[in-house]
Amino acid sequence: MSARVGVVVFPGACDERDALLAVDRVAGLEAQYLPHVERDLKGSDAVLLPGGFSYGDYLRAGAIARFAPVMERVIEFAREGGPVLGICNGFQILCEARLLPGALLVNEHLKFTCRQVLVSVEGTDTPFTSGCTTGERLSMPVKHTTGRWFAPPGVLEQVEAAGQVTLRYADGTNPNGSLHDVAGVANEQGNVFGLMPHCEHATDELTGSTDGLRLFGSLATHLSAIPA
Repeated sequence: MSARVGVVVFPGACDERDALLAVDRVAGLEAQYLPHVERDLKGSDAVLLPGGFSYGDYLRAGAIARFAPVMERVIEFAREGGPVLGICNGFQILCEARLLPGALLVNEHLKFTCRQVLVSVEGTDTPFTSGCTTGERLSMPVKHTTGRWFAPPGVLEQVEAAGQVTLRYADGTNPNGSLHDVAGVANEQGNVFGLMPHCEHATDELTGSTDGLRLFGSLATHLSAIPA
């Protein structure tokens, strides 16, 4: 029986279909929609917050989505140890919800950027990177205006010391000026993970890379090892 991954759909999301397709490409995973107005995760074994422009990015990217009805349950699920993945706008929402440290600021060059980047796997103690190896490099696209990860010095030091930086931009491909080349971070427990690169757009050779499947495959393996 496949594990269910709930893909939350907010008004203004634009990458939920690719997220659903990416999940369904992986043996052992089955995607299902979770509307933003729901307070029930419908038995999801993991939750994915996709990219896009939730609520038009009014106020701040992710600031309104953080208060959507479904987020009440997502926050509870995360605090119970459930795996939660946030991609791009999803990463922004997780930071706004204080499930992840730091914040995503406007890119250093103040422009929208869309390009392929290389990221280095720094941590494998998450359900999403457990099948990767430390130092492994993955090719994935980014497309954002607000993707510069920032944290005050004390928080940055704590995040680095705790090994919460899971992905870093490699080979000078940092597209936004993120501190310490951070491309993705996890919470202290490792069950919540956010990244700016779009792993769901790197699951087909026709788009130039299937490296995103490394993350979804890791999740499938993790969930299959949990007793029913």
